[in-house]
Amino acid sequence: MAVILLRRLVLLALSLVAASLLVFLLLRLLPGDVADVIAGTTASPEQVARIRHQLGVDRPLITQYASWVGGVLTGDFGASAVNGVSVSAQLGEKLTVTAPLVAGATVLAVAVALPLGIISAARHRRADGLALSTLSQLGIAVPSFWVGLMLITLFAVEWGVLPAGGFPTDGWDDPAAAVRSLALPVVTLALVEGAVLMRFTRSATLEVLHADFIRTARAKGLTRGRALLRHGVRNAAGPVLSVLGLEFATLLAGTVVIENVFALPGVGQMLIVDIGNRDLVKVQGTVLLITVAVLVVGFLVDVGHRLLDPRLLDPRLLDPRLLDPRLLDPRLLDPRLPAAGTRGPR
Repeated sequence: MAVILLRRLVLLALSLVAASLLVFLLLRLLPGDVADVIAGTTASPEQVARIRHQLGVDRPLITQYASWVGGVLTGDFGASAVNGVSVSAQLGEKLTVTAPLVAGATVLAVAVALPLGIISAARHRRADGLALSTLSQLGIAVPSFWVGLMLITLFAVEWGVLPAGGFPTDGWDDPAAAVRSLALPVVTLALVEGAVLMRFTRSATLEVLHADFIRTARAKGLTRGRALLRHGVRNAAGPVLSVLGLEFATLLAGTVVIENVFALPGVGQMLIVDIGNRDLVKVQGTVLLITVAVLVVGFLVDVGHRLLDPRLLDPRLLDPRLLDPRLLDPRLLDPRLPAAGTRGPR
C-alpha cells in the first residue's frame, strides 16, 4: 500500500506541474491586455508599455512562469494587476463562501442520492422505483440555473422564507444569516448533482443485484435486502465513488453559475469579473486552485478504490492464471464430481 500510495503521490505532483503550465500558457492566448484595461482608452503606447513593465508581463514567459510557481509554492499567488491586492488574501475571503457551498451541496447530494438510488434499484419493477427513476432522469435534464430561479420564485418571492441572494456583509459572524443565504444555492446544486449520482447508484446496484454472489447469498437464506446490504453495497460503491469524483469537478463548474444566479461573493463570481478585467494573475491563481482541488479529489477517489477492493493493492490477484486452479474449477475440490471435459454417470 505504501508503494502504491507513493506512486500516486508522484503522479499527483506531475499532474499539478502539468496543470500549472497549461493554465499559465492558455491564459496568455486570451485576447486583450490588462495594461490596456488599467491605462484606459486614452493612454499612449508609451504609457501602456510602462504599465506592462511595472506588471512584469514584458518579461520572457519562462521567467514569468518560474516567478509565479515559486510564489505559489510558498502560498503567494501574487497581487492583482488591477487593484494590487494579494490574490491569496482574496481567495481566502471568497473561499469562506464557496467552500461551505460546495461542501454542503456534496453532503446533501450524497445523503439523498445514495439511499434513493439503492431503493430505486431494489424496487425497479414497482411504481415507487419507477417514479424515483423518472425523477432522477428529470433532474439530469433540468439545468441548474433554472432550478435556482424556480427556488428563488417559490421560497423568496412567493413565500418569503429565505433570501433570494447575497451574503451577509459580516460573513460568518452571524452564522444563522450565512446559513440562510446559502440554503437555496446548496439545494440547487445538490438537486442537480444528486440526480446524476442517484442514476449511477441505481445502475451500479442493479448490476450487483444480478451478480452470482447475490444469488448465492439468497440461496443461503438471506433476503434480497439483507444480501444487498451485506454483500452488494460495497461492490457497488466502486463505480459510485468514481462518479462522485467526476461530479465534484462538475459541481465546481456549477458554482460559477450558481454564485452569479444568487449574487454570492464567492470564487466563481470573482472569476467571471477577473476574466472581464483581463486580470491574468487572479484568473490563473483561481483556475489553479480549482484544478488542484479536482486533482486532489481524484487522488482520494483512487485511494478509496483500493481500500474498497483489496485486489487493486496487488495486481497479481487480478490475474486468473496465478490463482489456485481449485478456485477456478470447484469440481477439483470434490473427486466425486466429474473432471472438466468429461461426462458424469448417466
